[in-house]
Amino acid sequence: MAADDLPDEVPADPALSASADPAPSIELLAGPLEIVDRITIASNATFVGRIGETEVVYKPIMGEQPLWDFPDGDLGHREAAAYLVSEAFGWDIVPRTWLRDGPLGVGMVQLWQDVDPAQDAVDIKPVAAVPGEGWRLVFEGYDDRDRPVALVHEDSAELRRMAVFDVVVNNADRKGGHILEMPGGHRHGIDHGLTFHEDHKLRTVLWGWAGEPLLPDELARIEAVRQDLDAALGETLTAYITVTELVALADRCEHLLQSAAFPHPRGRTPATPYPLF
Repeated sequence: MAADDLPDEVPADPALSASADPAPSIELLAGPLEIVDRITIASNATFVGRIGETEVVYKPIMGEQPLWDFPDGDLGHREAAAYLVSEAFGWDIVPRTWLRDGPLGVGMVQLWQDVDPAQDAVDIKPVAAVPGEGWRLVFEGYDDRDRPVALVHEDSAELRRMAVFDVVVNNADRKGGHILEMPGGHRHGIDHGLTFHEDHKLRTVLWGWAGEPLLPDELARIEAVRQDLDAALGETLTAYITVTELVALADRCEHLLQSAAFPHPRGRTPATPYPLF
């Protein structure tokens, strides 16, 4: 199905334009989508698919499970919106993501990523074995055998940027398993269906920089996103999220620019997702 042939309720993907990265091609990404496997550990219907020789993740909207605070069955739209904001930041956080038709109807499609299984950007370690330099402590607790353990994550530029992105999109589900450790050290973030809520919903394992100043480049990227919300990005996002959510997105950018620091956990919302991984 070509982008021009998408059903009326599915916004054409802005990434599938003449200015987009030519590899994989527009024609390939819009080609026939074949389901090859199911990812059974996912809470929503999630499949491994193939478009030509390109592997993708396919989440049909009809397989989404509504939540009390995300009841509208639009998780795929939020994932596509998260990709657009990621692109506006320019940090390549979210793999290429778009909405299109498929064997089980319209859904989110995302390029498959081959991770490095030897890397762990987020981990739970015995308190006595918590590494120092290069790592950040999130919290300490006890495991199911009453042993003291700690949740830690890398102190890396890639994860800092992801933490900034999560604050801006109000990510309610940044589990450790939603961070993909790529060969070479890059980090991708996935599973962004629980984002952009108008109310504070931030739940993340990346609290290691709470209260610390944002870097000049991080502030500059936030400012660029904020300005783009009044221009092309904001116009495009209205096809994916509500006007109220778009206003809240701009407000979060403004608050970060004014505070110039990573936020602390606040409110009655749990600070971390469950389960952590």
